[in-house]
Amino acid sequence: MFQSIRVGGTGRDTLVVGYFQGQAFDTATAKVLKQVDPSGAAAGALKRPESTGDAGAIAEAFASAKGGQTTRVLVVGLGKPEALDTDAVRTLAGNIGRKLAAVKATGVQLALTPCFEKAGLDLADAGQAFGEGLGLLAWVCDEFKGTAAKKTNRVRLSIRAGESEFDNAMARGVDLAESANFTRTLSQTPPNVATTGFIADMARKLARKTGLSCKILEGEELVREKMIGLINVGKASENKPCLIRLEYKPRGSSGKKPAVLVGKTMTYDTGGLSLKINNGMVGMKRDKDGGCAVLGAMHAIATVIKPRRPVVALLAVAENSISDEAYRPDDVLRYRNGVTVEVTNTDAEGRLVLADALCWACDKEKPAYIIDLATLTGGVVVALGSTFAGMFCEHDGLRGKIEAAAKATGERVWRLPMHAEYRDLMKSPIADILNSNPNRKAHPIQGAAFLSYFVDEKIPWCHLDIAGVHATERSAGCFIEGPTGWGARLLANLLENDTGR
Repeated sequence: MFQSIRVGGTGRDTLVVGYFQGQAFDTATAKVLKQVDPSGAAAGALKRPESTGDAGAIAEAFASAKGGQTTRVLVVGLGKPEALDTDAVRTLAGNIGRKLAAVKATGVQLALTPCFEKAGLDLADAGQAFGEGLGLLAWVCDEFKGTAAKKTNRVRLSIRAGESEFDNAMARGVDLAESANFTRTLSQTPPNVATTGFIADMARKLARKTGLSCKILEGEELVREKMIGLINVGKASENKPCLIRLEYKPRGSSGKKPAVLVGKTMTYDTGGLSLKINNGMVGMKRDKDGGCAVLGAMHAIATVIKPRRPVVALLAVAENSISDEAYRPDDVLRYRNGVTVEVTNTDAEGRLVLADALCWACDKEKPAYIIDLATLTGGVVVALGSTFAGMFCEHDGLRGKIEAAAKATGERVWRLPMHAEYRDLMKSPIADILNSNPNRKAHPIQGAAFLSYFVDEKIPWCHLDIAGVHATERSAGCFIEGPTGWGARLLANLLENDTGR
């Protein structure tokens, strides 16, 4: 939408004012308009049919001040005051941003803070949410467009409210959106480019740029470390599997247990020998989105959040392909923790590579807690649609932190159950467990139940199934059709509020 966004600047070609449904402009907004719009054009716009007051409804006016200077005024409906929360502000920013992009505004003054305060919002929270909404809307990934595509000219946007608390927070929100947009660009990158080696290179570049440490386990090192899932799932592809470890370690954190973030990073998923059918492979470049979200979160952690707790990211990276080397249904895999798995479906590969990363996290990292993100099951999409991610977490403290971060970022989660009976669904007559039960009962829970066999029960753990929320099929609010970057901001928020004790 925009070539760039900068908070600040002195130029102004557009003024944005707000009003609540069924109400006139408040006193503070009217005072601003008196200076810019002595002719009352904005007040006149309130009487037009499009000025419904619904959240995001926009009417335009052109105000002429002394000296002949003309300013475009966007008169924005804010809905009911009681419905205006930070998530609504984020969506509102997207709606306003679309209009600003359409009219190619370059210098914008916001006069919305009086309304935000009237609705009881904290200005810093509202500012950050507004910045996130604008920043998310600004995402562009056109590097794969060629000569047949029409070039789009985008403007550099400068925006300010004039309230330092709001403006500083808005700038921070734009920066957090940049981290989420990094996730989205990785998701959008096609599989012939975003190979396993490409993801490893992106992790190295991120580490060099931000001061993170980076280690890549591949080849014989995977064998030595008994990364049996990665080895088997990835062996049919010419793009070899790897485990990526990134670490953020703040000063004074020696002796503190790290938070461990685990991401399923399947650069492409054909289904393996259990081949996807009926065009089911289209979009499988996004089977890496759990790992992409973790990379985006590490970008935010290193550049914006800078938490007090150490953070370790583990990305299980492989391509599920087909060749005479491919692993098969009926194979039995023995993991580093001793658990054996009967493969019944090679299209249930994500849990096999995540199991390696979870074992490593418990054995090597001695974590305070583990959170994994994965586009794991179609069942969670059936259950929750694209409104909530499925959350599996039996630790009250960790679950509370994740729910608080979800509320703050608008990346919603819904708790789904875990019970011993679900673990029993995964029992195998041949090995310890199956990787997929052909009985489709509790399909999304089966994936979480499988993963639970690879996590020390004493370690707080949360599994987030993001299959329904990692991409959107329509343009609305602060998102356009495509990847959403879901999870990067949630994880960053959670770490920001982690005391590190």
